[in-house]
Amino acid sequence: MQTKAFTSARPQRMATLKAQRAISVAVRAAAAPVVAPAPVASSSAEEPLMLRALRGEKVERPPVWMMRQAGRYQKVYQELCKKHPTFRERSERVDLAVEISLQPWHAFKPDGVILFSDILTPLPGMNIPFDMAPGPIIMDPIRTMAQVDKVTTLDAEAACPFVGESLRQLRSYIGNQAAVLGFVGAPFTLATYIVEGGSSKNFAHIKKMAFSTPEVLHALLDKLADNVADYVRYQADAGAQVVQIFDSWASELQPQDFDVFSGPYIKKVVDSVRKTHPNLPLILYISGSGGLLERMAAVQPDIISLDQSVDFTDGVKRCGSNFAFQGNMDPGVLFGSKEFIEKRVMDTIKAARSAGVRHVMNLGHGVLPGTPEDHVGHYFHVARTAHERM
Repeated sequence: MQTKAFTSARPQRMATLKAQRAISVAVRAAAAPVVAPAPVASSSAEEPLMLRALRGEKVERPPVWMMRQAGRYQKVYQELCKKHPTFRERSERVDLAVEISLQPWHAFKPDGVILFSDILTPLPGMNIPFDMAPGPIIMDPIRTMAQVDKVTTLDAEAACPFVGESLRQLRSYIGNQAAVLGFVGAPFTLATYIVEGGSSKNFAHIKKMAFSTPEVLHALLDKLADNVADYVRYQADAGAQVVQIFDSWASELQPQDFDVFSGPYIKKVVDSVRKTHPNLPLILYISGSGGLLERMAAVQPDIISLDQSVDFTDGVKRCGSNFAFQGNMDPGVLFGSKEFIEKRVMDTIKAARSAGVRHVMNLGHGVLPGTPEDHVGHYFHVARTAHERM
């Protein structure tokens, strides 16, 4: 069968005890043996497929990875959790973070290897302590200007050096066989945890702040935007070749309020990073983003990650074909038959190809717990052989 080239459109760019906290400090200081480089394939002289595709080069198929690809659905991860039961240990010990990040690489060979971490990881470096019990707990929720004033400038190397070292080891191990991805939380989503004191079902505290004392929320968001931009730079300098911005809870805002409390601060992050790292591809993902697509485009990320609530073709029309797109297969499809998985993977790839846009195959949300691993493997196999199925 003749190979068909996928031609891309033109490019553009989250209450713990004192004893638990003491353990986490010891964990961060744990020795981290250097991971030996992976065997290098003969084609590894080329840059990773994801980077070439995002630049608009001709590639025979779209790159593929999936959100939450390292973690809870894999048996090898579940076994590791029995020995290392706390999330912060798993994500803040370099040896464990690297091992977990590489588990899906060993199993499926995705085109993107994303760091196993959390969007809340840098918060202690901003004088905002948190822990997982098991969900996120902010020790002292911020709800006044006096508390905002105590939020400090992030020094990522001092606060979370394990992130930088993990990324360096991943780059050394993977080489050019795949792109290494970092990620950050967007200012509004970080603020939801900081103001609510953890996860929330109705976001009452942050909405009360937004609509009664907006100056407090703006002051917090402004500080967060500066720190998030610096955290993106830190990850890039440590080896991340692509960075995804998660504004997971932005869809809890009415669109007109997104324009006030979310969009401008994402844009501040994007613009700040571009000044120092103009060639670093930035992905923007918002869960439940169907009502926000045009606003996502307005903050000018390089890649817009569509969730499954959006028809791919409609999403491109609404955002514009100058962006690259990521997504957007429903993760629930992976519970279906392998034939169904193949159809939906190919439907997504064909839609992107028909739209003439640069595309990274992904899910519309993170892979779900309980997803059969062999179905995940089939998802990757189909995507890697898409050019043979067109």
